[in-house]
Order: sequence, then C-alpha cells, then structure tokens
Amino acid sequence: MITVINGTNRKNNKTRIFADYCYQWLQTNSSEKVELIALEDLPHDWFFADMYDAKQQATSLAALQDKAILPAQKFVILSPEYNGGIPGALKLFIDAISIREYAANFKGKKAALIGIASGRAGNLRGCDQLTTILNHVGTQVMPNKLPISQIGGLLENDKITHQGTLDALHQQLEAFLAF
Repeated sequence: MITVINGTNRKNNKTRIFADYCYQWLQTNSSEKVELIALEDLPHDWFFADMYDAKQQATSLAALQDKAILPAQKFVILSPEYNGGIPGALKLFIDAISIREYAANFKGKKAALIGIASGRAGNLRGCDQLTTILNHVGTQVMPNKLPISQIGGLLENDKITHQGTLDALHQQLEAFLAF
C-alpha cells in the first residue's frame, strides 16, 4: 500500500492540490492500494498534554494509523515550506503516531518527498529536515526529492496547469513506483 500525506493542517492550502493530484495519479497508474492523509481533515483530539502516553492515544488517530500508516510500505509526503522547514503539524503527526507501534510505522519502509513553496527553493531545506527525521525512524528516502517552487504561477482555478510541473510530478511518481 502507498499512503500520500499532505503535510499541513492549514485550511484551504495549495499543497492539497498537489497531494490530490499525486493520489489520483497513483490510483490510476499503480496496482497498489493508495490512501490519502490530509492533515487539515484530521480531528485535533490527539493534541493534548498526555499525547505521548500510548494508553491515552486518541482513538481517531489510532484508527488512521491502523488504516493508512501501519499497512503502508511506501509514503509520498508533500510538505509546504513553513519558516524554512516542515510544518509543525507534520512533525507533531509523526511524533503522535510514534507512541504506538513505533518501529512498525516507518521502519523498513520507503518514502518520496515533494517540497512545495511559493518562493524559489521548493522547500529543499524542509525536505532535508524531513529526510533526517524519516531516516531516524528507519525509512529509506528516495534520493531525488522534488522541489516545486513558485506555485502561484503553476495553478489556475486550483488545478495544476504548468506542463513542466506535471511532467516532473509524473517522472517523480514513476521513479517512486520503481524504487
């Protein structure tokens, strides 16, 4: 199974457009089951002082973990640039699911990273930060990270219209399926 993760909880975020595109592309072009986790759609009942106690893990988070994290063998993680790194919500999500079934969540699995930015660097620093985190929990990260920059010029009516970006996404996802 492949799980696509939209790494921000900001409502109406543009990263979701790219995550939805990757999700749909993988559903069409892969024989594997594909799931989508969009952090903005998650209830926030798992963010509380005792969240690091496995016995008190929110049932909504445990259900999502059982459905889309534990059975996944591969992840496509899209992360917008927040202050030169990854969104705090993405790091918090990784921390929150790591209190239960720590090794089974990410160890021995593979990930592709796609950085999203309105600026010029496509969140390459954030992808490096996320690589370090994922390597620490045992995930093999595909060496070719895809930075997507200046997204304001790539979208029309919340659709990716820039052909070069679509081509780059296709190449990245094809390489990931072979990874």
